[in-house]
Amino acid sequence: MTQEQGQLILVLDSDQAVAKATCGRLQGQGYRVAHAGAADPLSQIRSHGSLEVAVVVLGGLMAPAGTIAGQIVQKYPGVVPLVLSPFGTVEEAVSVMQQGACDYLVHPVSDGQLFSSVDRALTRNRLLTRADTKGQGDYGSMVGSDPRMHRVFEVARAVADAPTTVLMTGESGTGKTMIARAIHEQSPRSDSPFVEISCGSIPETLLESELFGHVKGAFTGAHADKQGKFQAACGGTIFLDEINSAPPSMQLKLLRVLQERVVEPVGSNTPVEVDARIILATNQPLEELVSEGSFRQDLYYRVKVIDITLPSLRERVEDIIPLSEHFLGRKAEVLGRRVIGFDEEACDILRGYHWPGNVRELENVIERAVVLASGVIISPADLPEHLGQRVSPGSGLAQCAGADAWSPSFAVDPSMTLREALETPERKIILGALDANDWNRQETATSLDINRTTLYKKMKRYGLDRRVA
Repeated sequence: MTQEQGQLILVLDSDQAVAKATCGRLQGQGYRVAHAGAADPLSQIRSHGSLEVAVVVLGGLMAPAGTIAGQIVQKYPGVVPLVLSPFGTVEEAVSVMQQGACDYLVHPVSDGQLFSSVDRALTRNRLLTRADTKGQGDYGSMVGSDPRMHRVFEVARAVADAPTTVLMTGESGTGKTMIARAIHEQSPRSDSPFVEISCGSIPETLLESELFGHVKGAFTGAHADKQGKFQAACGGTIFLDEINSAPPSMQLKLLRVLQERVVEPVGSNTPVEVDARIILATNQPLEELVSEGSFRQDLYYRVKVIDITLPSLRERVEDIIPLSEHFLGRKAEVLGRRVIGFDEEACDILRGYHWPGNVRELENVIERAVVLASGVIISPADLPEHLGQRVSPGSGLAQCAGADAWSPSFAVDPSMTLREALETPERKIILGALDANDWNRQETATSLDINRTTLYKKMKRYGLDRRVA
């Protein structure tokens, strides 16, 4: 858990003993907390500083929780309500979430549930209050807690000041362009052009002219001299995406640019000096292309000075919801829609999808959901239907539960009811999935294609609320 300086969690409960106990649990984890009575939540927020309070934990309310949550969101848009109810009802939960609360928890609440909900609320607060960082080069748009992404950010920061060539490898949509632009904006060249070109989107016959330019009369249709992308990027950065698609003839010319820092426009024999920092990206491992003979080995070693590998989105499941919330805040602002979060089922669907298009696909899905959302909270109905479909029959339960859990050869007592007989394999499947996911309930629920609440209830029924042999 990390908390930004100034983020205050205000616990409001009519029962002071409960308020103090909740504060104690949060303070023990390093959160900055204050508590007060629940008689007038708006006044309490104001007295503690509306710009300082990030999250309000509401409990023991006299008025309906949904009404209070709605008043807080209306009066203080950056403050995120979180409700702790002693006696939960479905109607109240729906009302609370529709009015903008981040979560609705029913006592007794475990430490894990409480801390996870508070972290989500703090993340939403940061998204609601964060100033636009576009163009500031401070990596503010890079969202993620995955250690591999942190390593990517660290390397990107470290190489920004140097003119060194950078090679990025990752599937389409993993954020290679974003990293390249961030390196440029952090570099001494940030005031000069950032020029991007996708080698895979331009026909081979035109690629050389696009990169190096041409002189008048070089070929049919060349009615005037044209400056190439390398010349346009002089003093700045050129980003060559999908370098794996460059034909062999182009690879040789790129090698000369890297070695001599000159280009020859098509139709000219006069070298032109270029001063551009070069960043390249590939969506296929170049090592494999070198071994196949489709990519020059000398060029490979020339571009592999600093290499950055970006993991796919399905490899960083814990980043899916923070990224979704980041895109949600941005799209809602641009589209002028009041949509502020996701319900738990929608989160489960987003975590469980395979994301072949990675972060780019996620961004498009969130934009669609913001446009179609009927309320302030995105539900499964607002997401594309295909997100809820498993990519293959063996990708979910079978992998997590193991072969034994699926074996039909278990003994059934003839005196058992049908429900009792079905509970035996279900318990075994859930236990297998818990073991496969190291007892992480969220990951287990995702792998079983059920929501976390359903998993928790089944664990309680089968006595799986703690590790069992």
